[in-house]
Amino acid sequence: MDSKFVREFIRKEVPDWDDELMATARFKAFSGQRSDWEPKFQFWKDLIIKISRQFGLFVISPSQVKNEWFNRGGLTPLCLDHVLFMMYNEGELTRISDVADPYSGRMSQLFRKVKGLMNRSTMTSEGILLEDCVILTTLLKEKADEVVKFLSESHWTSSCIVTRKKFESMCGGQEEEHAVLSYLSGCGKGQYLSTYKKELIEGIKVSLSSAVVSSVSSLDFDTLHMIWTQEKLQQQLDVIDRRCEKSRQSALVSLKSGNKKLALRHAREMKLGTENREKCTSLLNRVEEVLNVIANAESTKKVTEAIQIGARAIKENKISVEEVHLCLEELDESIDSQKQVEMALESAPYSGIEDEDIEEEFRKLELEVGNENRKDPICEAGVSDTAGSDESLTEALLNLKLVDATPKGSAIQNFGVPAKNKDSNSPMLEAA
Repeated sequence: MDSKFVREFIRKEVPDWDDELMATARFKAFSGQRSDWEPKFQFWKDLIIKISRQFGLFVISPSQVKNEWFNRGGLTPLCLDHVLFMMYNEGELTRISDVADPYSGRMSQLFRKVKGLMNRSTMTSEGILLEDCVILTTLLKEKADEVVKFLSESHWTSSCIVTRKKFESMCGGQEEEHAVLSYLSGCGKGQYLSTYKKELIEGIKVSLSSAVVSSVSSLDFDTLHMIWTQEKLQQQLDVIDRRCEKSRQSALVSLKSGNKKLALRHAREMKLGTENREKCTSLLNRVEEVLNVIANAESTKKVTEAIQIGARAIKENKISVEEVHLCLEELDESIDSQKQVEMALESAPYSGIEDEDIEEEFRKLELEVGNENRKDPICEAGVSDTAGSDESLTEALLNLKLVDATPKGSAIQNFGVPAKNKDSNSPMLEAA
């Protein structure tokens, strides 16, 4: 973060910041009883928290705070090491090394916590400035609440699972993610999970209600895999979109310069990219359908539990047979809905699209080229006329037809990545 913006914020928050007499008094080291320097301590502590909250920070560097944030023409506060040390002793500030590792087992976390308590007693005011990063506990809690609230707005279930990469982006970085997850784990609101599907897939399970997060189940691992696949497919779609736009722009440039063959080449790339996008989008929709089924099943499970409790109450209070029958019908419907989860997971695709689909599209394209091979759209578009408008160039591009010398295999591999053709089998591009 640029310290220039921090200093601008300080001048707004502290109108007399540039006053020499006030600055001299504030920058002095602490001396005497605590009552003598308590107001100065509160000033610096509140200012550090205000700045951090303003810029969305809860992990700060002590050396940056002293030497950059509060630097006045080369002068830095002599009392700042004591301020940070007092905040550390009062629990308002903690070291990264003191935070429990949320990715290790319970015994390892307990051992690290005990070690942190032992090290706390040996910390000095000079030592706190040597720490690379420290955590403001108050702002850490605020950030954790902010992350849970953000997830609650996009999930209507009592808990949710996100990939570690997404969780890290929500927290603002790797160190921030480590601190937030450690806090949530300590509160019983978050839990780390991982699975291996050809590569390591890591995720976080977060409770979105007042209850502690439930233990990780086999369904949670399947859900994590599906969410990871969904994000990968979305990334692939973004790549395809960028490639299509690049091919379109290149084709327009080639048309303007009168390079017919190069324009056709870029047009074919754009055509393949469009087909790849359709296939990738179809697969993404199927994955999202499975995730919706899983989310609906979780809600149904809660309803089923409530119905079971109600059925017992009906029996104990001897309510009519008709009312009991109605409750049983609702219970059967809820159980059927839950069974859809297993069926959906069995049909969920984790691999690429069949080659036959894209081959059929190529055969249709070749047939279309053969039937419409009558006139040259490049000539009609007036490529040689460099003064032509972008509209006419775009129209000519849309009229380009593509011919492949030899039918190829799948144009999509690994969720929509076009296969690379060898030079000896490179497609011949012609105008219709």
